[in-house]
Amino acid sequence: MAVNLPPPSAESLLNVPGVELGVAMAGIKKAERKDLLVMRLAPGAAVAGVFTQNRFCAAPVLLCRKNIRSEIRALVVNTGNANAGTGKDGLARAQKVCEAVAKLAGCKSAQVLPFSTGVIMEPLPAERIVAGLSRLRAADWRSAAEAIMTTDTVPKAFSKKIRLSGGEAVVTGIAKGAGMIRPDMATMLGFVATDAAVSKKILSGILKRAADRSFNCITVDGDTSTNDSLILMATGQGAAVSSRKDLFLLEQAIVEVSQRLAQAIIRDGEGATKFVTVKVERGRSEAECRKVAYAVAHSPLVKTAFFASDPNLGRILAAVGYSGVDLDTAKMDLFIDDVLVARGGGRHPGYREEDGVAAMKKPEFTVRAVLNRGKAQATVWTCDFSFDYVKINAEYRT
Repeated sequence: MAVNLPPPSAESLLNVPGVELGVAMAGIKKAERKDLLVMRLAPGAAVAGVFTQNRFCAAPVLLCRKNIRSEIRALVVNTGNANAGTGKDGLARAQKVCEAVAKLAGCKSAQVLPFSTGVIMEPLPAERIVAGLSRLRAADWRSAAEAIMTTDTVPKAFSKKIRLSGGEAVVTGIAKGAGMIRPDMATMLGFVATDAAVSKKILSGILKRAADRSFNCITVDGDTSTNDSLILMATGQGAAVSSRKDLFLLEQAIVEVSQRLAQAIIRDGEGATKFVTVKVERGRSEAECRKVAYAVAHSPLVKTAFFASDPNLGRILAAVGYSGVDLDTAKMDLFIDDVLVARGGGRHPGYREEDGVAAMKKPEFTVRAVLNRGKAQATVWTCDFSFDYVKINAEYRT
């Protein structure tokens, strides 16, 4: 059950002019389940993307990196099969899907971006996807979010409206992901669209910064997927970005939607019962703060302690100690929410175990490490490891 994450209502999600959505049941892995999404874009839309750094990246990622240089007219997403670890045959199958979508959208196959998510090293049932295209039905953003789910328990989608100097613009995004999550792209797919008019060059810069402040700040289990992709689209059907203030407002909205989607992935982490913010403050650089934060957030021993509401302080201090940052441990302070638990390299004299337990029993809490060696800081969002995480992943293919 997701941690404080209600499913979005269709009414809360704003339509993005210039984006047409279609959803179908293609029977890729399970019958009677929405598992195919097509997004058609208006001519002239700007599209930018960032993709997994995994060297065993999936066939659709390889095609996306190549095709995104073109003017993109359509995106196609399937669940139930990742089309990763499939070699030349996987590329051929992904290309077959692109060609079928291109015919449907009236464009070239190089103007289609394909995305897949699901089981790795299984052949993509391209023929089912192609057949499913004929059963596409017009959809809203909530239905689109449902169509890209795998082990997710709730669809993830958010919208925001902003006022630019030339009028209103909207930002709407959807994402999927619950396990195999870590940065570089934190298995996740994310799609954020706006009707604002902005160049592809500017859009690419916004996307990079938004990813670094959202999807590259989360971890469920420290695994980087073969398929992680984040796409930002600007259809140009709304107000134009014509000033620095406009650009700031648009980027702020895109970052906000991206952060809410990224946090939703953690709240819906496989088997998650706790949503945990790990903040590292007063470091010498953001990079070292992030390094310490991830050491804590990745640790299975720390995450199982989170699940048990057990403030096992030694596990947290040990994770900070092996982070690779050459810090003076005698200067560090450690908090769980507002409870000071460690100072001067050991347990704080005023710390009471029952206070630490009470903080960790909450469905949401913050672990804060203050390094006291500079002015930089970084934040990472993570979750606990429960019995259900093991069960879900042990039975994933069955």
